[in-house]
Amino acid sequence: MSTQESLSMGETSNSLRIQRRDDGIALVILDHPAKPVNTISIALLGEVEQKLVPLLSDPGIKGLVMVSAKADNFIAGADLDVLEGYDTPEKASRLSSEGNRLLSMLADSPKPVVAAVHGAAMGGGLEMALACHYILASDHPATVFSQAEVMVGLLPAGGGTQRLIQRTGLIKGLPLLLTGKRLQARRAYRLGLVDGLTTPGGIAETGARAALALAEGRLQRRARKKPLMEKLAALPPVRDLILKKTRKKVAAQTRGNYPAPGMILDCVEIGLKKGMAAGLAQEAVYLGEVATGPVSRNLVWLFKAMNQVKKQTLDMEPRPVERLAVLGGGFMGAGIASVSLGLGPVTVRDIDPAVLAGCAKEVDTGLAKQLKAGSITKLQRDRRLSRLQLSSKPEDIAGADLVIEAVFEDLALKQRVLAECEELISPEAVFASNTSALPIAQIAAQAKHPQRVLGMHYFSPVVKMPLLEIVVPDGADPQAVALALKFGQRQGKTAILVKDRPGFYTSRILAPYLNEALILLSEGARIEALDKAMKDFGFPVGPMALLDEVGLDVVAHVSIGLAQAFASRGVEASQGLLTMAEAGYQGRKNNKGFYRYPNGKGKKQPNLSVYQFFGGVGQKDFAVSEIQERLALLMVNEAVLCLAEGVIDSPLTGDLGAILGLGFPPFSGGPFHYLDANQPDKVVARLEQLVQKCGPRFEPPDLLREQAKGNHLFYE
Repeated sequence: MSTQESLSMGETSNSLRIQRRDDGIALVILDHPAKPVNTISIALLGEVEQKLVPLLSDPGIKGLVMVSAKADNFIAGADLDVLEGYDTPEKASRLSSEGNRLLSMLADSPKPVVAAVHGAAMGGGLEMALACHYILASDHPATVFSQAEVMVGLLPAGGGTQRLIQRTGLIKGLPLLLTGKRLQARRAYRLGLVDGLTTPGGIAETGARAALALAEGRLQRRARKKPLMEKLAALPPVRDLILKKTRKKVAAQTRGNYPAPGMILDCVEIGLKKGMAAGLAQEAVYLGEVATGPVSRNLVWLFKAMNQVKKQTLDMEPRPVERLAVLGGGFMGAGIASVSLGLGPVTVRDIDPAVLAGCAKEVDTGLAKQLKAGSITKLQRDRRLSRLQLSSKPEDIAGADLVIEAVFEDLALKQRVLAECEELISPEAVFASNTSALPIAQIAAQAKHPQRVLGMHYFSPVVKMPLLEIVVPDGADPQAVALALKFGQRQGKTAILVKDRPGFYTSRILAPYLNEALILLSEGARIEALDKAMKDFGFPVGPMALLDEVGLDVVAHVSIGLAQAFASRGVEASQGLLTMAEAGYQGRKNNKGFYRYPNGKGKKQPNLSVYQFFGGVGQKDFAVSEIQERLALLMVNEAVLCLAEGVIDSPLTGDLGAILGLGFPPFSGGPFHYLDANQPDKVVARLEQLVQKCGPRFEPPDLLREQAKGNHLFYE
């Protein structure tokens, strides 16, 4: 019987269809009637009880196969809409308890249950598979396994903290639970998470044969060879040491801002010491706590907002980008090329052969990593490499539908590159500058077709950073904007549209944040204290380390332009930073910044020579809360100004841009969620106090004052 026949026959009712085969195997076919993916919900659990559980005691059934009728999806995880609807911890806990009761019935069944997985088995989907006796997976890039709950502030609450460790061992299993890392099928097989690999076609039939063979004793789960360290980790003293060290590492990484990782460790430890039943019970209790708490609510919002923005469309269908040209083969250009090779031919042009060679190496290294991870095949790697053209000849960009310029942040250079480009490309082609702050209107001031010039601001490193800031000048051709938006989405980016105003959005709200750190430095704060305070607040890196990473020369250049643009508000570039840049301090790239970076092993150390540019060695102890408030509130203040001026169209855009582009604490939900959580009237009162203490840069925007007066939230 073919897969297609297996999934098209049988009685259809809601999300589960049961098909009995002549050989005594029952196919349990997952197929949500109203969604493109299957999800775990109370309704599905009810169907499992009504339709699947009776099969476990049916004398006519020898074994079962769980299989999905969806394309490239097994089960995507829990239905987050359902979890959001729970207003008490008890209700969320009940979902876990009920799910674990049913999954335990599957796991304890004397009849073999096979999970035939093609596509994503995420979160609760993986837990459903783990409760089965045998996991068969398609060896296909679409098939991925992940205990992804931690990514949205939740914990695996369908037995994942128990059964995953049983299959993989403690050493290999803990990182999967704590990071939500995705595993391709082959990697999952090597770890012992998967029992067998097959092709996608006919997976239901292969699963049925496996179930029958298990029932008849002709097949057993393979005995995974345990390495020595895994055997040692099973010994109580070693196990306890591993858990203790992992807790210490988790505490250092989360800084108390994310409760779920610590709860996951608790569940694992309880299960190992007191048995699975105790571990499952603790899962249910903890799910109730986190699912109704602010951290998970904000992270779930972020997840949904990203998906929403990734699907946004404009009023027209843009012309397809059949060929991309990237001008500049440096780190940013190579990154843009890397994320575009899966979409079609890419020409990278640079006048320096050494830069082009570096670009080729960067792309090749990235593809090798994807191949090793199993996210692409050798054929896909070879095809993508064949699409890359490296050239120093100007004429080789002719025929490109989209040109992305990624040269140095210099207005005259960008204008010259644009002028040369317009002589070669079609009048209908779109030219996008990857600039972080230079006004697009100025770049296009002498252009032949300024309406098709816009900004596509990528973040470094391009292959990892999810945000794309599309900068839309006044008078831009809607067709050009639609083309850039769709292409960015096809690259896998979360693309936001912002107006062409000084600093756009992300650079504009980052500037006062960084500048305030430099002001505090001049007031006597220590470099490491500033960074620690903001990492404790929830930023991935502190402001001083970020300045080094971006490059002090680049930041100085941008700060001059922003100071000129906002001079009427009293904005000034940091003189200390400008002097540092003039003295050759560039940050990490030349090992002359706020830190010194060891060539070999060892931690970076504060560069004490920097204090001379800011009035002497930092000797003043500031309250952590003062550092956090002064920096964060200036960024939040500027975000509100951007909304009031129409630079961004909504609080959603502002929150996504700040989190995905700048690392604003994801658990807070972004600047506008932060304002709502802390109440606009109280924030205004604190800002007014800071105006008296520090100066007019803390003046609350009129829009924020209006929100405070009317007791309004940005997300009503």
